[in-house]
Amino acid sequence: MVVRAAGYAVLGGAVLVAVAAIVTVASVLGPTLALDLYTPPVAAWWTVFTAVAVQGVPFLLLGTVVSAAIGAFVPERVFQRLLPRSPALAVPLAGVAGAVLPGCECASVPVAGSLMRRGVAPAAALAFLLSAPAINPVVLVATSIAFPGRPEMVLARLLASLSTAVVMGWLWARFGRDEWLRLPKRDDGHGHGDHATGARAFLTGLQHDFLHAGGFLVLGAAAAATFNIAVPRSVLDLFTGSVWVAVPLLAALAVVLCVCSEADAFVAASLSAFPATARLAFMVVGPMVDLKLLALQTGTFGRAFAARFASVTWLVAVTASVLVGWWLL
Repeated sequence: MVVRAAGYAVLGGAVLVAVAAIVTVASVLGPTLALDLYTPPVAAWWTVFTAVAVQGVPFLLLGTVVSAAIGAFVPERVFQRLLPRSPALAVPLAGVAGAVLPGCECASVPVAGSLMRRGVAPAAALAFLLSAPAINPVVLVATSIAFPGRPEMVLARLLASLSTAVVMGWLWARFGRDEWLRLPKRDDGHGHGDHATGARAFLTGLQHDFLHAGGFLVLGAAAAATFNIAVPRSVLDLFTGSVWVAVPLLAALAVVLCVCSEADAFVAASLSAFPATARLAFMVVGPMVDLKLLALQTGTFGRAFAARFASVTWLVAVTASVLVGWWLL
């Protein structure tokens, strides 16, 4: 039954991706280009769009499976017992716990939403949301492979990413407001909403979360593809000389490229003309703030939350990257 539901979710997501891709190509690139699939800009757009969407869908499915399982099978009292009541202690614990989920940023958003619905303090769930795709073992191993002989780059990424997640959790605990955070309730079809449990609630939650978040993943992928064909690489090469220019540039580039956290280290390693601290900022910002994440967070938590949280996270991530890079690199 679970396998069948997962199959339906994947099939529905694939159809959604295909339909959205056709509509976006036609609207963004214009009727003339959209009709000629051999036009170089269309081919480049389609390649980037497909890469971002395809690499995100498996991890999004993983996240929605975990989210649905948490909502259906894990009682609220489990989280209340595991996490300290004080946000000051719960936030760093949740940040460190993010290391155990080997998924990308697409998976962390639905999981964080499910944790909040199960009674976890938003500050702790948000710390988990930021740390899970940034410090899990898969990401750290990929970073060590991308930067052979440079263990300091792996340590710098771990420290800067974990610091950003914890600081953002504490900031939300201190300054966050409930009206900024929208947590949509799910209905199991019998009027029980979030209080439903069991296999039926799991299947309903899996279908709802995957199809809902999948549409926003498509929007983020389309935005990243449009940027890739609109901004020539020669423009980026003008900013490699100064670290003070290169760091914000690569941090902004990470937002629009939407590279999966398991692969962004290899992209950063290829940017060899940029300083090490700038490449560190690229790897720290990417799993926490990018266009597809912004779209996913908007769809899950609302625009008021996404706009504030993403902008502050970007600033904190850049600051942490500069400080850790100055210390270690």
